[in-house]
Amino acid sequence: MAEIVLGIGTSHGPLLSTPPEQWDLRAGADRVNKQHAYRGKTYDYESLLRERAPGFAREIEMDSRRERYGRCQKALDAVGKKFKDVAPDAFVIVGNDQREIFSDALTPAITVFRGAQIENIPDSHPEVSPGLKIAEAGNCPPEGATYAGAQDFADYIIKTLVAEDFDLTQATTLPKDSARLGIPHAYGFVYHRVLGDTPPPSVPVIFNVHYEPNRPSIRRCLSLGRALRNAIRNWTGHKRVALVASGGLTHFVIDEEFDQKVLGAIERGDEDTLAGLPEEYFRVGTAEIKNWLPVVAAMNAERKRFHKIDYVPCYRSEAGTGNAMAFVYWE
Repeated sequence: MAEIVLGIGTSHGPLLSTPPEQWDLRAGADRVNKQHAYRGKTYDYESLLRERAPGFAREIEMDSRRERYGRCQKALDAVGKKFKDVAPDAFVIVGNDQREIFSDALTPAITVFRGAQIENIPDSHPEVSPGLKIAEAGNCPPEGATYAGAQDFADYIIKTLVAEDFDLTQATTLPKDSARLGIPHAYGFVYHRVLGDTPPPSVPVIFNVHYEPNRPSIRRCLSLGRALRNAIRNWTGHKRVALVASGGLTHFVIDEEFDQKVLGAIERGDEDTLAGLPEEYFRVGTAEIKNWLPVVAAMNAERKRFHKIDYVPCYRSEAGTGNAMAFVYWE
């Protein structure tokens, strides 16, 4: 029987790997984006600025950016140290794909990767969106890396969850079109920046949180966490297992009020409040909060204690665009 020894929730995102002096690279893209999702509605930049008047000019001053970037680096270091201090034998990592490995031709709702090796490949293609290329160093070492998968563990999880009526996709290798990138950045960031390219064997669970029409609901994410917890507890191949969530919180439009509601419910173990949040709020980057929900449900079932390392809203424009970062653990 395995013991679940640790749960971790960590944000990932370009601003965590970009000097604050260059956060404007992403802000420029925000100003021409006509599809900003905020509280269930869609705005172009100018209408978003009017909606959020008087705006966030003070939060994007350089001193504020530098202070918040420093807090994020300190929190990431703390997450990595906690993981290494606890030293699990294996871990399950829940993240999402952003058309890095799947496409509109094939978009599974929930995929369990069962490969014996996990490839992290640096992106050698030209930058498609300003401010992404500079952040690649946070997702992958320049020479790339290969990490150990946990194939037997993954197969056990798949079989157990199928018996619990979850319809899963299995992947032993990544689709051919993804060969240039390897595992998505939601995972690469954790393997590389948080764990220093020395992770124990892991099982990636890949969510489709972004693309209609088969996005898992909030309740389904929570149910998956409870079933995943039971599968891990009955596994005999590793003695000490961790669960890691990669993603969130609100972005590309930061909503501190919504984030605090989410974090407050997580801290209280209040799954009813989480399940009652409006599905239409979970759009674009904010949808990555769903990556946390299976870990939240598993930690609640384990009665693990919640610890918040930090919450850092990293603004990059006057309209409040950016990425709200959160770093927590359960033990």
